Amino acid sequence: MGVWRYERRAIARMMLAAIFMLASAIMALPAKAELGPAARFGARQAVLDASISPDGGWLAIVGPLGPRGSAVFVADLNTGKQLDLKRILASEGKPERIVSCAWSSNQRLLCKVYAVMMLDVGELATASRYIAIDRDGANMKMIETPRGFGDALNYSLFGGDVIDMSPGQDGHVLMMRRYVPESSLGTRGAQTRDGLGVDNLDTATGNARIVETPRTTGRIYLADGAGSVRIMAVAKEQQTDDGSLRYLFRRKGSRNWEPLGEVDADQNGFTPHFVDPKADLAYGLRRKDGRFAAWTKTLDGAGVEQLIFAHPGVDVDGFVTVGRERRVVGVRFVTDRSEAYYFDPALEKLAKGLAKALPNQPLIRFLDASQDEKRLLIWAGSDIDPGQYYLFDKATGTLDLLMPERGDLSGIPLATVRAITYKAADGTMVPAYLTLPAAGAQKGLPAIVLPHGGPSARDEWGFDWLTQYLVSQGYAVLQPNFRGSAGYGDAWFQQNGIRGWRTAIGDVSDAGRWLISEGIADPAKLSVLGWSYGGYAALQSAVTYPDLFKAVIAIAPVTDFNRLKEEWRNWTNFRSVSRFIGDGPHIDEGSPARHAERIKAPVLIFHGTMDRNVGIGQSRLMEERLKKAGKPVTLITYDGLDHALGDSIARADMLGKISAFLAAATPGK
Repeated sequence: MGVWRYERRAIARMMLAAIFMLASAIMALPAKAELGPAARFGARQAVLDASISPDGGWLAIVGPLGPRGSAVFVADLNTGKQLDLKRILASEGKPERIVSCAWSSNQRLLCKVYAVMMLDVGELATASRYIAIDRDGANMKMIETPRGFGDALNYSLFGGDVIDMSPGQDGHVLMMRRYVPESSLGTRGAQTRDGLGVDNLDTATGNARIVETPRTTGRIYLADGAGSVRIMAVAKEQQTDDGSLRYLFRRKGSRNWEPLGEVDADQNGFTPHFVDPKADLAYGLRRKDGRFAAWTKTLDGAGVEQLIFAHPGVDVDGFVTVGRERRVVGVRFVTDRSEAYYFDPALEKLAKGLAKALPNQPLIRFLDASQDEKRLLIWAGSDIDPGQYYLFDKATGTLDLLMPERGDLSGIPLATVRAITYKAADGTMVPAYLTLPAAGAQKGLPAIVLPHGGPSARDEWGFDWLTQYLVSQGYAVLQPNFRGSAGYGDAWFQQNGIRGWRTAIGDVSDAGRWLISEGIADPAKLSVLGWSYGGYAALQSAVTYPDLFKAVIAIAPVTDFNRLKEEWRNWTNFRSVSRFIGDGPHIDEGSPARHAERIKAPVLIFHGTMDRNVGIGQSRLMEERLKKAGKPVTLITYDGLDHALGDSIARADMLGKISAFLAAATPGK
């Protein structure tokens, strides 16, 4: 994302505005016993992020506080008692919220704060900053962006990214940061560096030392987990940045950059993700037979690539790492459910042992580890278990339950999720997930097709709060991984769900027809609901096949492709967004706001007023066009919320309104 001219301390003031507030200033939710189903399913999860200290003795979590606020809690893991969480930092969420925290030492945490805000040029923008704080809540310090003593020529909204937690100095991290040049007129201390570089940051003092000189073409830096930056990616064309990158590397012990390879805008080429300093190689992804596979590439100058894992049916999504040094131990991919292939024998043995110890929680993730990897923080869950957090101690072989992901749902029976395939109109078998009510009739049900967002995403097997709420209200829910979804290789992705909207929307609509043909859905009570691109798919399905769905619900939807492009006109990613959306007849034919008169079913739309992903103007345009065409439509807006609608009260309100709307649109449930 590019940078706008913005008053120097404005972002810092906004970020700190609610950090110092008292707990009494945050509105509390009702007690769990008083909550109805909409509030219990709509409540945000109890853990937004979690990490353990280098010595393995302390836990830090970021959790919700009030409807949309967030807080940092710490607990001593060596007491042998029930987890005693103590709050050390809080944010109201209007607009800033704490999204993650990691230990820079056994005493100090480095926490990321994120916000969506309106700039003085009338543009919505996302901004981030870091706050360092002791584990007892003392010595809080905001880590400001680099600057000198002049007037900034623009302002970086990017607060930095930590690329190495173990650079060899306690309390220090390596951070990728953007430098903004300043006017030197009338001052001798102006900051003239420009671009993305890497600093060695002391989290105790906030002081930083430049490790990698900022470059205007810099896009990515990768460190090796031991304090050395070994790989750098630069834009091939700075002024017309389309996402193409040129990768450079350093040999061990050298400061000279050498070519590693190039990756184009379609991600053709070897894309490095991690560096192994002992083996002196990079782990990365490259296509094999039209699907992403995992490879290594030596960093000794020979550049030898070796295939380490490829799946015949799906893409490799990424790598499994463990510990503060992010040691690569395996790869992850999704078939009908998330899986991992471990090439580290010890972790493979541990994973198999955990699978036996937690047979009802087959989804297992290694979240963090102590410096010596003797203590591991683990998450495990399933379709009917939103997840539990555990601490595994290798020395004692014990697995201790720390806390549940969603205690608000305790005692509520959840429905099993089944992976199925259905036949599209052209005979293609489309993968999907079917969830039916846990009890009662399984045929002739009110049903909902729920396409995912993205479109470059996919649904996975597991717990989903929106799906489970709908099923708890008696609906059958089918989630299709339509063509245009990611994860199944190039042939399935095709042109993506925008340029190839006809195929994607055809698959979404065929999901509804399959529900009817199988007798699962009552054709008079079939609806479509989606979020983001899924909201677009819901609206465009109603445009293309107006007699199929009897109710349409769209959350934060795209409604006009050209407007979506224009939302990024003044930003440096405009070219890549434009390329993804494309030009041609599909811009008009595939934009539901341009064909609102074709929709027959009533439409319900939800949108946050501070949505940077998809501007609220998209929903307002759809509402205007539907009303002009004399079609029934209701637009519900949530002030101050972004794309995720991360507010428990707002989500509960939305779920309640969805239930009432569906009951009215498809009566007789």
